[in-house]
Amino acid sequence: MSRQLLAMALAPLLGLFILGIGNGFLATLITLRLDAAGESAVVIGWVSSAYFIGLAIGAVLNDRLLLRIGHIRAYACFASLVAITVLLQGLWLEPWAWFVLRLIGGWATVGVYLVIESWLLTASDTKVRGRLLALYMISLYAAGVVGQLMLGVTDAAGEAVPFMVIGMLASLSVLPMAVIPRVSPLIEHAEPLPPHRLIMLTPTGVMGCFGSGLAIAAIYSLLPLYLQRTGFSVDKVGQMMAVVVLGGMLLQYPIGRWSDRHDRQLVLILIGLACAAISLGALWLPGQPWMLAGMLFLLGGGTFALYPVAVSHAADRAPAGALVRMSQGLLLINAVGSTLSPPLITPLMGHIGDVGLFWALAGLGGFLAVFFTWRRSQRPAPLPMAPFTPNPPMTVVGAELNVTEELVQGAIEHEHVEDLSHAVPEVSVAEPLHGPPRREEMIIEYVDEDKLHSRPVEAR
Repeated sequence: MSRQLLAMALAPLLGLFILGIGNGFLATLITLRLDAAGESAVVIGWVSSAYFIGLAIGAVLNDRLLLRIGHIRAYACFASLVAITVLLQGLWLEPWAWFVLRLIGGWATVGVYLVIESWLLTASDTKVRGRLLALYMISLYAAGVVGQLMLGVTDAAGEAVPFMVIGMLASLSVLPMAVIPRVSPLIEHAEPLPPHRLIMLTPTGVMGCFGSGLAIAAIYSLLPLYLQRTGFSVDKVGQMMAVVVLGGMLLQYPIGRWSDRHDRQLVLILIGLACAAISLGALWLPGQPWMLAGMLFLLGGGTFALYPVAVSHAADRAPAGALVRMSQGLLLINAVGSTLSPPLITPLMGHIGDVGLFWALAGLGGFLAVFFTWRRSQRPAPLPMAPFTPNPPMTVVGAELNVTEELVQGAIEHEHVEDLSHAVPEVSVAEPLHGPPRREEMIIEYVDEDKLHSRPVEAR
């Protein structure tokens, strides 16, 4: 990855890190405050869902502002709105008021995510996309670790102090975006990408983002509730949540690098299987906190890596002009999954107990693994282009190229040519018309009954 690319990504990643400290802190803080106020799990679930409803609304509307005023000014608008909603939450504790404020905060937060994701996708290519999005998630989850650790530090300072700190962090996150970058990514004419076309384009990416929303919302909203009812103190809950986020942070880059070098669908299958196995393992753990912390570390690494790999898979199949709209659509799908997660899982927890959280996560991981396997059987990963085999120079005009069966098959797979079983390769050598001969050009033609495909291949 070039230094120029990292320099271009520094401002959005640093801004995300500062804002993410408060955002990760806030999710756990709201759950604990409502539980301490005597609110039921259903009320806590709906207040948590309000944030994700706002994410879904923002994912539909926020791209218009981004395309109109650009990345930097759009980020400043959204981050300022996040700060306002958080500070208002510190003024009074009413579930209905928090529902409205969390909805507005979710709308603004998804705008921040849209700015940063579209910035990174526009600035990168396929070869480094997985690693760059992994750095994006590392910044987000590293901020989450710091935010969870702040839970115990600010708990004794007063009820309004944590909300003041979070609001100040949201305002501070504007500075890197406003000061550091000399240029921002060029926003060209955005191609429309309606939901049905996005689903047809990449069903795997859509399902991966939807499943990621279900899993991460459950972890942020309901895992603190499970830990507190299991007997952990407030500071211990913060530490356990920090372990979850730390696992997601540390495993992001290895998994992203792995997905850049291998079939992303296979990576998604293995992530689903790992999440299912880890969730089932957490059900039969003995009471040692260190064993639970180890399982939560791995669970965070698996569930939090699901979204960037799914987005990278989808971006590999999207046209260049549709990246902003694709990012918007996947954020919407992710927000829909996050919205549905607490209302779907809390009744299960009320019916079979708090361990219903891990049963739900295990079932989700198994379903995703099965779905990704089915999609991979329907649309296998394309084979890489077969390399040319140079032979020793035979003439002064250049090197002779050996056309092998592997070369022909690679060319067919690269061009997505269907049903060429009757094609006959024909090879001809074209000499330059003017000047001294400097190279020879080989034309490989595939002659079919109805189609004629040609691909020029140059030997230098």
